[in-house]
Amino acid sequence: MVDVTDEMIEAYQRDGVVLIKGLWADWVEELQAGVARNMAEPGPFAAENLRPGDSGRFFDDYCNWQRIPEFERVIKQSEVADVAAKLMDSQRVQMFHDHVLVKEPGTSRATPWHTDGPYYFVEGQQNVSFWSPLDPVTQASLRCVAGSHLWPKEVLPTRWLSETSFYPNPELYMAVPDPDAEGMPVREWQMEPGDAVAFNYRTLHGARGNEAGTRRRAFSLRVLGDDARYVERPGRTSPPFPGHEMVAGQVLREDWFPFLK
Repeated sequence: MVDVTDEMIEAYQRDGVVLIKGLWADWVEELQAGVARNMAEPGPFAAENLRPGDSGRFFDDYCNWQRIPEFERVIKQSEVADVAAKLMDSQRVQMFHDHVLVKEPGTSRATPWHTDGPYYFVEGQQNVSFWSPLDPVTQASLRCVAGSHLWPKEVLPTRWLSETSFYPNPELYMAVPDPDAEGMPVREWQMEPGDAVAFNYRTLHGARGNEAGTRRRAFSLRVLGDDARYVERPGRTSPPFPGHEMVAGQVLREDWFPFLK
């Protein structure tokens, strides 16, 4: 059983990020099998995130849990919904989407600094992303800036490879900062398979490349709390969920985004 202490909840609310040891420790093989199935049978949103000349391989894909039974079992049968409810201080936990990220050995490209919130068509402070490695992370990988979820202005969403603005109104956002150069408080951990970093959608985060001799597979799960509502964006969101037919201010439709708790 995962013990979510008052100190962990306080850290999540204050910093927008906290480490959850062993969240999916009993589900690692299940998730590994799901990632293998996902890579063998990519979905419509699968992407390769390297530029010409980059070494290695950086694969990602999302919104596959309903067709990959291993992911569905973990989402519905593990303790993750109870953990999320405590961290968010929410009565309900609603599914948003899954995300797989794989960096093969020798992949030098880092995941750029970004926040997830502006890419999504949902707003609300009660939310949580879980990022869980399925291989030992001996060199810290995922990096999160503590307290950035409380910044008054959202960070500019960009396209990862072209580094151009994701939407046509970049003036509404703050520029993507350089946390290392600016001395921001960066949280990162060495992790065992099944550990998870829990972070808010508005938390600034990125991930190092994989210079190790072993692959780095990660499974992410994004869920919503009581205050989450659909919001209009000035363009195609990521994930896009075409044909959803929702309107601003609405709780996300339960037939597409079921409640886990």
